[in-house]
Amino acid sequence: VQLQASGGGLVQAGGSLRLSCAASGRTFSSEVMGWFRQAPGKEREFVSAITWSGGSIYYADSVKGRFTISRDNAKNAVYLQMNSLKPEDTAVYYCAVRTYCTGYRCYDPRSYDYWGQGTLVTVSS
Repeated sequence: VQLQASGGGLVQAGGSLRLSCAASGRTFSSEVMGWFRQAPGKEREFVSAITWSGGSIYYADSVKGRFTISRDNAKNAVYLQMNSLKPEDTAVYYCAVRTYCTGYRCYDPRSYDYWGQGTLVTVSS
């Protein structure tokens, strides 16, 4: 499985960015795609996740109401629309895929099997 994340960049506080993650290498049916982020000196943290076919969606409390995850099964792609960005959103954002999960099981980065290379998001104040 290969994951290619893109869409990061430099944006002012209050601005928006849309991250994309293209998956290839296998046929996806029940997997979960997640977005995680890692700021300098901090551990990797959960941002959002979506089931590939069931449409269940999860968000970290810190991004609820500002970020929206979506998917395009025809393109094997997942997106993260990030609005009202804050300086504390600055991090390298990673997409990852794992087998089907529900609830808090989807939040643990250690449970994900495949990872993209990451894309840097920098929010200036």
